[in-house]
Amino acid sequence: MELLDIAAILLTLASLFAYVNHRWIKLPSTIGIMLISLVISLALLGLGAIWPPMDDYAEKFVSMIDFNEALMEGMLSYLLFAGALHVNMTQLKNQRRLVSVLASVGVVLSTVLVGSIAWLLFGALGINMPYIWCLVFGSLIAPTDPVAVLGILKTAGAPKSLETKITGESLFNDGVGVVVYLALLGIAGVGAHHGGDAHSSSVTMDVAKLFAVEAGGGILLGLILGYLGYRLLKSIDNYHVEILITLALVTGGYRLAMGLHTSGPLAMVVAGLMIGNHARENAMSATTRTNIDTFWEIIDEILNAVLFLLIGLEIFLLEFSGMVLLAGVILIPVCLSVRYASIWVPVTILKRFREFSPNVVKILTWGGIRGGISIALALAIPKEAGEAREVILLVTYVIVIFSISVQGLSLKKLIQKSLG
Repeated sequence: MELLDIAAILLTLASLFAYVNHRWIKLPSTIGIMLISLVISLALLGLGAIWPPMDDYAEKFVSMIDFNEALMEGMLSYLLFAGALHVNMTQLKNQRRLVSVLASVGVVLSTVLVGSIAWLLFGALGINMPYIWCLVFGSLIAPTDPVAVLGILKTAGAPKSLETKITGESLFNDGVGVVVYLALLGIAGVGAHHGGDAHSSSVTMDVAKLFAVEAGGGILLGLILGYLGYRLLKSIDNYHVEILITLALVTGGYRLAMGLHTSGPLAMVVAGLMIGNHARENAMSATTRTNIDTFWEIIDEILNAVLFLLIGLEIFLLEFSGMVLLAGVILIPVCLSVRYASIWVPVTILKRFREFSPNVVKILTWGGIRGGISIALALAIPKEAGEAREVILLVTYVIVIFSISVQGLSLKKLIQKSLG
């Protein structure tokens, strides 16, 4: 099947499910699309037990879609840029201490704690999982997904300061999470597309170098791209060309980051912040601002619809096991508890120097939604990892479905009740 055929089917399904959700179900768009996709996928699995060709056809179609490549090497760059475009830099600077701690120390701490508890749990349930693979699982489930978070926050009605905390953390911590994930894959001995050498005489140096190049290089590249985009936008006043410049900045900039082995996600976040703040104020006319915002909002909506459709369809690629499903269910409160602890500590320390919104720890904990990035990273684990890959994929899927559906649907009510 050609790429255009796959794109046509996905866009048709996404628009159909979006219509059904908007007309009758009336859930937030992304959640509604994912749940409809999930229900139909489960129905097809059930029908496949009666009529196997149906199950085979659906599984064959989904297996042709490389979810990891589609998200991590395609959609993510546009989604992160679109999200960062609307983050107020002044607000983000005010929240920089908490955001930076949660997006760095918080991710590493969550990786270790969730991975260690998962290792004990898997052992208790008779599931053979080496400790390093449990840490890999911890790294891909630790970061919150900016795509899922941003889509839900649009309708949550949170105060600007709280929205900036959640959005800022989610935009940066996925870049850090990916770097931790790559480092752990290298240590596990299967490597990654630009990970470290597991058999090096100095694993610590390899990991430190990976962090410096990936994270530091990504931020530096984002600054360069953002400044270059700003200068180009400032030199003209034609919104058609200016939209094209932002599109080229994201598409070319992300591919350049991959070629330089730096963090593309971090580069896009930094570039988006610069274009959305410095360039918006000093290099755009009112007409350009309106049109650029409209263009990127449409891109954001379309890609979100397709992404959440794919999350629902990915169930066809899972190897089901009762014990692993049980482990996934048990790890849901574990992940939430670890996130609560990783937020409570820095907030408690920072409370001595500044005020926080009421129930901020509770809201940030529940607002730490996992999404497509976690599934993409689980799918990116090489097949040579064997059973560990299948266990991680199923557990991750269980946590993500809970996070998007239950946390996502109740976040707005929690915010309104907590701040009410």
